Amino acid sequence: MKKLILSTLGIFASILLMNAQEIADNAIGLRIGDSDGLGTEVTYQRALGGNNRLELDLGWRTGNSFDGFKFAGLYQWVWNIDGGFNWYAGVGGGVGSYDFDAPINDSETFFFAAGDIGIEYNFDIPLLISLDFRPEFGFGDFNDNLDFDIALGVRYQF
Repeated sequence: MKKLILSTLGIFASILLMNAQEIADNAIGLRIGDSDGLGTEVTYQRALGGNNRLELDLGWRTGNSFDGFKFAGLYQWVWNIDGGFNWYAGVGGGVGSYDFDAPINDSETFFFAAGDIGIEYNFDIPLLISLDFRPEFGFGDFNDNLDFDIALGVRYQF
C-alpha cells in the first residue's frame, strides 16, 4: 500500500514540475462544438503564469421559439508535449439560461460544474487550434444531468 501511495505522489509531483512551453498572454476565437445545444462559443484565454490560464466561453442562440445563453469559466494547466503541441486540463463552471416562447412559455436558469482536457497546436504564426473534451454536471430543471461536449477551437493569439 505504501508503494502505491508513494508512486501516485511521485507521478503527481512530476506532472506538476514539468516545464511548459510559454503560452500567449491573450487568445480570442471560436470554440466549435455542441455546447449543450448552444453551438459555437466565443472564447477568450488569458495567461495567468508560465503554464496556467483562464478560459472564458460565451455561447448564445436565438430561434423562432427560444433564446438562450451559456457562460463558462475554466482554470487550465498547460503542459508541453513536443514543439508546438501542448496538452491541458482544467476545472471550472458556469451559468446558462433558456427562455422558451410558444407553445410553452417557460424560462430556466441553470448552473454547471465542468472539467476540461484537450490537446492544442501553437503555430509559428499567432494561430492556436485545439481539440478538447468537456464533461459538464448541470444543476437545474432544464440541465440536470451529465453532458459531454467535444469541440474544436480556433484562436488568434496576441
